[in-house]
Amino acid sequence: MENVDLTPMTAQIASEVEGGKYETWSSSKFPLLGKTNVGAGRLTLQPRGFALPHYADSSKVGYVLQGTEGVVGMILPNSSHQKVLKLKKGDIIPVPLGAVSWWFNKGDSELILVFLGETSTALIPGEFSYFFLTGAMGILGGFSTELTSRAYNLTKDEVQKLTKSQTGILIIKLEEGKHMPNPKKDMSSKLVYSIDAAEPDIAIKNGGSVTKVTESEFAFTGETGLSAVRIKLEANAIKSPNFPANYAVQLIYITKGNGKVEIVGINGKLVLDTTVKAGDLLVVPQFYVVAQIAGPDGMELLSVLTTTKPILEELAGDTSIWGALSPSVLEASLNVDEEFQQLFLSNTQKTSILIPPTI
Repeated sequence: MENVDLTPMTAQIASEVEGGKYETWSSSKFPLLGKTNVGAGRLTLQPRGFALPHYADSSKVGYVLQGTEGVVGMILPNSSHQKVLKLKKGDIIPVPLGAVSWWFNKGDSELILVFLGETSTALIPGEFSYFFLTGAMGILGGFSTELTSRAYNLTKDEVQKLTKSQTGILIIKLEEGKHMPNPKKDMSSKLVYSIDAAEPDIAIKNGGSVTKVTESEFAFTGETGLSAVRIKLEANAIKSPNFPANYAVQLIYITKGNGKVEIVGINGKLVLDTTVKAGDLLVVPQFYVVAQIAGPDGMELLSVLTTTKPILEELAGDTSIWGALSPSVLEASLNVDEEFQQLFLSNTQKTSILIPPTI
């Protein structure tokens, strides 16, 4: 893992039609995805764009980047009932392994979601593979006419109509007047989490905020085996270094603004020191330490971790591990005199994990 390239990557278009597009990060171009068993994709639906019903080989978390009138229909594993949910900017929507879902943009502007997840069960490590029920690549059209005819008690002409009428592949655009199911408000509140409306876990004036989404705050995330952290950094603010103490891989997507990311790996080696912008994807391997610095316009990011109970150890701020070490151990470890050790510890305890710019 020491020599793996951690350079951030932007998505590549996998499919683009009138109704929208799907973009993905290929593990062949971004090998670290396959090595760490994580994957990502981004779905854009134009007004009345409809992503055909499908299931995937991976668990993931969707995050709504743009749009106010999104609709998702989902049939969870071992369930015979469809749940129809409303989506808007700032919403988190877990998609468990094997869930059948469809996605629709009911609004007048683009609906954009990014999906981040883990691929330990995937056919291709580092990538999501989708199985569509209908359409030109749908499962229905894959079987022989004889089997389909007997399975559904249809004539050959009826089988032809069933399997060939929908010529779309991934995304289509519905005609005006086509009505889709309306979301159920009570169900949406149980299966969709508005991170924009949530109270931040940490908020620092001129520094920014940190908001966690784990199964403690939102039980449905437990179905995916994942958790999420949204970090907002004000202009030129710093998110201090931290690392996951429980073997989790971090998949970081820059949602807004720009800035800089530094990652330190094995043997104290700086393995990444680069600028990032909205749309970039980064992977932080297990136990590696990461920190971010916002640019002059600020920066926002979503980090999805491959665990339901993330334990993030901070290396700066008033909750950092330095304060837990006894003074003599700290003095000896740093090889400094007592006066400097006290200065270092005192300064550390006066700050937070979000550091505003120096005025």
